[in-house]
Amino acid sequence: MMRAVSIAVLAAVLGASAAGCTVRPLYSDAALTPGGETTNAALSSVFIKPSKTRYGQEVRNQLIFLFNGGQAQTSTPTYELELGVVAQREISTISQTTSVSEPTAATVTVYSNYTLFDAATQKPIATGSRQIASQYDIPRQEFAAYRAQRDAENRAARELAQLLSLAVAQDLARHGGR
Repeated sequence: MMRAVSIAVLAAVLGASAAGCTVRPLYSDAALTPGGETTNAALSSVFIKPSKTRYGQEVRNQLIFLFNGGQAQTSTPTYELELGVVAQREISTISQTTSVSEPTAATVTVYSNYTLFDAATQKPIATGSRQIASQYDIPRQEFAAYRAQRDAENRAARELAQLLSLAVAQDLARHGGR
């Protein structure tokens, strides 16, 4: 009998503590705040400012696709996202088989810092940074080597956009989505 009472008390305590739980799926259909918007709606109300580099533009284009599900950016944004994107190339392997040492493999790391602003007040809501590395082989032909580096930058930009999308979604969820 004592054990049955203990189990009932434990179940009541666990139920009461779970009632105050605020954990929910990030991309759920539930509003971020009562009467507010969902995470997906908040993401689609973000305007991403243009970038000055080719790989920065790759990150921006992918973010626009991820935030809006293939649609264009909103003309009346609630939030603005400013990206700073840079890439760094590092030789990984040097071949010793020829008379001239030539690089045969490299890594491109694409870094991004971001600031999320409230579009109405221009006050920063969140800041952060992310990075991703992409390895590639360097063939002997000059154009093929250039293309391999560019493909690695594009791969890194796509993966970086996915990391940034998750980070911004978390920031919007923390902020409450207005």
